[in-house]
Amino acid sequence: MLDDTTLFQRLGAEAIGTAFLVFIGVGSVPATLIVNGDAPFTMADLGMISFAFGTVVIATVYALGHIGGNHINPAVTLGLAASGKFPWRQVPSYIGAQVVGAVVGAVAIIGVLGHKASDVGLGVAAYNEDHVSVLQAFTAEFVGTFILVFTIFGVIHRKAVAGFAGVAIGLVVFAAIIPVAPTTGASINPARTFGPMLVQQFAGGDVKWNQLPVYLAAELLAGVVAALLYGVLTRTPADRHTAGIAVDLGDPDPVQVAEPQASRV
Repeated sequence: MLDDTTLFQRLGAEAIGTAFLVFIGVGSVPATLIVNGDAPFTMADLGMISFAFGTVVIATVYALGHIGGNHINPAVTLGLAASGKFPWRQVPSYIGAQVVGAVVGAVAIIGVLGHKASDVGLGVAAYNEDHVSVLQAFTAEFVGTFILVFTIFGVIHRKAVAGFAGVAIGLVVFAAIIPVAPTTGASINPARTFGPMLVQQFAGGDVKWNQLPVYLAAELLAGVVAALLYGVLTRTPADRHTAGIAVDLGDPDPVQVAEPQASRV
């Protein structure tokens, strides 16, 4: 149970999980570009990058979910809080841990691949302002994040099939990246957006900071909307309960769900 762990342990797990996500997922982008050299970027390359993101999400859900819930995404944390499944008082510390993890993961990319990683963009999510409007970029990130968070709420629901949450979350990350990436790079995660941008700035690379508000607004809003809409579609008297310590995305804790009370029916 997640309430057996301390806040320090939960935040540590969030930081490590997000660092893994950025190092493996985001790191697969410069790794692909470095290996390809002058060869054109293909759909197969996008598929491998999407696969890297999906597999690391699956791994972290099962490796770290029982410690702190493995949100590793501020949009998920905010959605859980907005829906009453996570205490608001812990939101700032969770998001802080996720951002720290994202920065560490991005630094590790340069540590492993060298400054060539920075030279090819470090996997920073960005959109081509000559061809993609702010509205289109916002829509792409909103849709991708919405699908991710909505799916997460589905697989942690008390009636969901047990044991497959990690696989489902990883697969939806893999799937969502493919149609969104050509527009915005498919960040669908505010920590993943900010961490590599900050490290790329310190590494001397070009960073489009004016795009950051578009990503953050779309992703955080999508997390809240997806959470609230899922609640509207599925809520029954049995789902009325107080927010617990956290929700383990790999194995949602059934004791968090209270029995329905006749006075509330």
